[in-house]
Amino acid sequence: MTLEEKTIAILVSHEFEDIEMEYCILNLSHKGADIQLVPVNVGFNAHEGSDEEPVRGRFGTPAPPIVMGEGVHYTVTDFDDLDLDELDCVLYPGGFSPDHLRTVPEIVEFTEEAYETGKLVAAICHGPWMLAEADIIDGKEVCAWQAVHTDLENAGATVEDVGALQDGNIVTGRCPDDLPVFCDAVAEALATEEVAQAADD
Repeated sequence: MTLEEKTIAILVSHEFEDIEMEYCILNLSHKGADIQLVPVNVGFNAHEGSDEEPVRGRFGTPAPPIVMGEGVHYTVTDFDDLDLDELDCVLYPGGFSPDHLRTVPEIVEFTEEAYETGKLVAAICHGPWMLAEADIIDGKEVCAWQAVHTDLENAGATVEDVGALQDGNIVTGRCPDDLPVFCDAVAEALATEEVAQAADD
């Protein structure tokens, strides 16, 4: 399975789940995808107007990560510079990052627009919080970390206790242990080009 000529934007803010960002970068870039890492300086640890302190995960991993040099597995992109026309997938790791990101109206609107234009929208663990905020999971089958099941059900989704699910142009994953099957589901959806247009729902 190859993802050559596919571009995936991974959006994170403070307190993202470290391994979910790192694993997705490595796995999907090794499959051939062009990864755009998009750190967004919002959240409890945000430094207003400062670029000196990086966005960090729950366990201290910076974004961009020190152990993976930029230009090998990913490039860093500012959110304001993202061009949806150039993306095939928007992906949200979990942790508390999606709870921070969903407070930014521009990111919520970006997520909704990505879905409505048929881009693949992927999220794992707490990441589906973003999908609920963008109001794109009503009537969808999804999976996620147990703590957000009620939120997703209240947004109209049917929550399944499985490692990964694709429903139309949405792919969701349950937790860090399910990262391999989640990334495979993202890759399969992109490689087969069978992502369903939201307009066909």
